[in-house]
Amino acid sequence: MSETGPIRIVPLGGVGEIGKNLYVVEYDGRMVVIDCGVTFPTPDQLGVDLVLPDMTYLAENASRIDALILTHGHEDHIGAVPWFLREVGPVPILGTRFTLALVRGKLDEHRLLGDAELIEVAAGDPPRRVGPFEAEFLRVTHSIPDCVAVALHSPAGTVLHTGDFKFDHLPIGGPAARSDVPGLARLGDRGVLVMLGDSTNADVPVSGKRAEEAVGPALASLFATSPGRVIVTTFSSQVDRMQQVVDAAYRDGRVVAVIGRSMVRNVNVARNLGYLKAPDGVIISDKEIDRIPDDELVILTTGSQGEPLSALRRMANHAHPRVTIRAGDTVVYSSRRIPGNELAIDETINRLVAAGARVVTPDDRSDIHASGHAVRDELAWMLQLVRPRFFAPIHGEARHQVAHADLATKLGIPERTLILENGDVMEVTVDGAVISGRVPSGITYVDSYGVADVGEGVVRDRRHMSEDGLVLIVVQVDAHDGTIEGTPDIVTRGFGGAEDDLLIDAIRERVAESIAESSEERVHEIDVLQKQLHDAVASLINRKSRQRPVILPVVVEV
Repeated sequence: MSETGPIRIVPLGGVGEIGKNLYVVEYDGRMVVIDCGVTFPTPDQLGVDLVLPDMTYLAENASRIDALILTHGHEDHIGAVPWFLREVGPVPILGTRFTLALVRGKLDEHRLLGDAELIEVAAGDPPRRVGPFEAEFLRVTHSIPDCVAVALHSPAGTVLHTGDFKFDHLPIGGPAARSDVPGLARLGDRGVLVMLGDSTNADVPVSGKRAEEAVGPALASLFATSPGRVIVTTFSSQVDRMQQVVDAAYRDGRVVAVIGRSMVRNVNVARNLGYLKAPDGVIISDKEIDRIPDDELVILTTGSQGEPLSALRRMANHAHPRVTIRAGDTVVYSSRRIPGNELAIDETINRLVAAGARVVTPDDRSDIHASGHAVRDELAWMLQLVRPRFFAPIHGEARHQVAHADLATKLGIPERTLILENGDVMEVTVDGAVISGRVPSGITYVDSYGVADVGEGVVRDRRHMSEDGLVLIVVQVDAHDGTIEGTPDIVTRGFGGAEDDLLIDAIRERVAESIAESSEERVHEIDVLQKQLHDAVASLINRKSRQRPVILPVVVEV
């Protein structure tokens, strides 16, 4: 591909959805990947712990990948990095100090740290050569330290990925955490060919904006008016919010116990790197909880999204080894609901209330949470600062992308706005931007922390079993003539007809008939016998009970 060839942009995750962000930028036959995140399973993705982007396209083009660039340390941007390295091999990973600290712990957990090349970058550094691009990093404010927008400069033009951002003029991290407005304006003056923009809050009006600094006083008032323990749940990477909790607790004469594996890990990382500051003795371990009077204790914990194994969920279920919810507790949800988690969050809240706790959410008090994403006026400002020739709204569901595209159209800034789907290939030159094709995309399921090998078929079977149950048929046949030996065993799990003796007897009779028919036809192959048994029993059960359980026939030759 010559210098006049197009830039190709391929989202493999993060468009039409919240989560699993992964974007490929290609030029001159080389590739740079921006972000590599996960999302969490929906209730119908049974037994799944993580959902990753399909990385088939990356694996097929591993030799062309020059680097992975990370915009910040949230799970939906770094959570899939271990699987990325397994798929494509040791590719240099560029990120800021705090982001790489979180990645380092993740890779160590997966025993991949020794093979990883981690390259620390900082906002404002001189542009760095990354494959065919000069990569420039600009500071942006978000809800986690050390966030950057990424500008990739090439002879064909500049691609700007905004990262997750907002314009908060008084961020908790001070001036060093403030979005680099002059830098973005200079970038716009030099010319940006295409911008990929965070769309999460594109449908939130200006009135919906709330600065992070407003959260601290709100938390302080709740702490001061709560007679017992205060349990605050938020995202484990929300360091600014952690700082607000620590500051409010200190002013109210309380100490903070940190609970939850990811919360403890991230608090330690943030304190070690100087991003979280606390007076001596204010942050304590969960082992010290019992010695602290209730009205002097704040518990900072995970579980704001109702995750089944999170600390708050276990507290609500009376299954946590250190904390049991009781009357007098106040539980504060200092977080937004991620779409898809509503049922799990509501279930947890109901259990907390049933145990006697007072629960306060942003629906009750909007000032206990501030979003880390730009609302419409901030998105408009970003577009006017950068003035891209072409624009693609990313990081949002379809409604967010459309709202962001409509905003860009009203501003009249880009020549063309394209709404992408995962797998689309966007080709851009100075003369135009088009969707020129598609590459393999989709999702990959991870079961526990094993290899990402849980296919859609496995999840579909689990969903099937959850609805109509399982019927296991074990039958012995004579190895010589294929006739049945003994009585078939029928084992059921979750099957609504299990208590119907007449139906179970009918299943046994149908099994015997099917084996007899196969014997007469001299069919002795085990796989054929099992297929015929499956079809015969499935037809019988559906006809008699209108149910469609998973049927597993097992034929044993004797």
